[in-house]
Amino acid sequence: MLNRKAAREQAFVLIFEKIFNDLSCDEIIDLAVDVREFETDEYCVSVFTGVYDNIEKIDALISENANGWNISRLGKVALAVMRLAIFELLFRDDIPASVSVNEAVELCKKFATTEDASFVNGVLGSVVKKVAGDK
Repeated sequence: MLNRKAAREQAFVLIFEKIFNDLSCDEIIDLAVDVREFETDEYCVSVFTGVYDNIEKIDALISENANGWNISRLGKVALAVMRLAIFELLFRDDIPASVSVNEAVELCKKFATTEDASFVNGVLGSVVKKVAGDK
């Protein structure tokens, strides 16, 4: 069983892979497990499939809070990270907003650049304020 941080990173990888192909979520998971001996758990799978079950709502929040950036022009790592974090913010009451944002920034630093991490932090900060205002 993966710890939460590892499961989040695995979910990020799956979300990132889905950006580049039209396979179903189940097909992406199956390929990752078969080809790369990819380890998943319930959290990883639920977040990955949850992102794509709610992609329109999640992407709308990214678009509304990305200050003039078109979603198609965003870096794919930053996009995948924000999708994951926004899913957690909207649908996972067991994860504090600060943890989702911090983990997203750390994923960006690991897989992209510090500039991407700063951008993601700013967008997610705006999303947190909006989501908190809507509750």
